[in-house]
Amino acid sequence: MVEICSSAQLLERGLAVRFQVLLAGVMRPAIALRYDGQVYAYLNECAHIPIELDFNPGDVFDLSRQYLICSTHGAYYDPTTGLCLGGPCSGRRLKKLPVEEKDNAVWLLEEDKL
Repeated sequence: MVEICSSAQLLERGLAVRFQVLLAGVMRPAIALRYDGQVYAYLNECAHIPIELDFNPGDVFDLSRQYLICSTHGAYYDPTTGLCLGGPCSGRRLKKLPVEEKDNAVWLLEEDKL
């Protein structure tokens, strides 16, 4: 397990915490966020074209704070599943990363198996 951040850093529907993951030998951008009390993590790459979702670091929620949004394409995603609900990648998903919250921290699980 790799510690991503403290639990206190993830505010409900607030800014995501950015981090890096090693995927197939390449460091890739990722985000962790809190939605309805649960912690989720995804590669920070739009399912349409692999560019980071956030123009301003960690700012991945739309104005309603209900959906994740790509600041470039306007694609919006369900925060709990990563499913694209609208935009140029409708029906595709963000790459979900396995995380766990325990001991007042958020942990990335199984990084070597990503």
